[in-house]
Amino acid sequence: MSVIKIMPCLDMKEGRVVKGINFVDLKDAGDPVENAAFYEKEGADELAMLDIAATLENRKTRLEWVKKVSSVISIPLTVGGGISSLEDIEMVIEAGADKISMNSAALKTPELVREAANKLGSEKIAVAIDAKRNKDMPSGFELVVSGGTKPVGKDAVEWAKQCQELGAGVVLPTSMDGDGTKAGYDLEFTKAISDVVDLPVIASGGAGTLEHFYEGVVKGGADILLAASVFHYRTFSIREVKEYLQKKGLKVNL
Repeated sequence: MSVIKIMPCLDMKEGRVVKGINFVDLKDAGDPVENAAFYEKEGADELAMLDIAATLENRKTRLEWVKKVSSVISIPLTVGGGISSLEDIEMVIEAGADKISMNSAALKTPELVREAANKLGSEKIAVAIDAKRNKDMPSGFELVVSGGTKPVGKDAVEWAKQCQELGAGVVLPTSMDGDGTKAGYDLEFTKAISDVVDLPVIASGGAGTLEHFYEGVVKGGADILLAASVFHYRTFSIREVKEYLQKKGLKVNL
């Protein structure tokens, strides 16, 4: 069994960390640099930083945020939002990110995933897959883009398989139905994806109790557990989550 990793997520807007429910009703959740340093000290295995408004505002990820955050941590940093070319990817990695996460751009230009993986290595390329339930799709999940605002008529699980074939090294599925609700990860969606790919899967969207983290692994098949609200608002510490998982028989880095 692999070691399960905990990954706090900094959703960024206008230089601040924000958190919403179902991707809307955003509230301030502090300074990104302070949050990043705090989470590393707390025992986070990795950190995600997503510029949630970049694609909607049709602009690039703000490199200064990446530089500032990466300068205070030594754990791997995954950066996403507004990344749409090989040049963008290289600039974000140069600014201090260890991995980049693509969503809308990967869908628009699948070849970009292949090109980036070939040039920089698959381990640096994550594809974020946002979906909503839709019974007309073969898997029951439809891909949505632009911060969850646009359904694209494509099956989300099929797309995850395609991302692996293109050379992505990690997939990050988020169920729009669960995001920020603290009702638990969408286990059905996470499992549907972990069943069809041989890549690390990051469970994301909806963690609210310690049990939700455990279920993300045993029922969802996730390797990495991403959460935001419960860490930003100090519902649990990262250590509490890890100790709970260890007690339940899972391997974690304590």
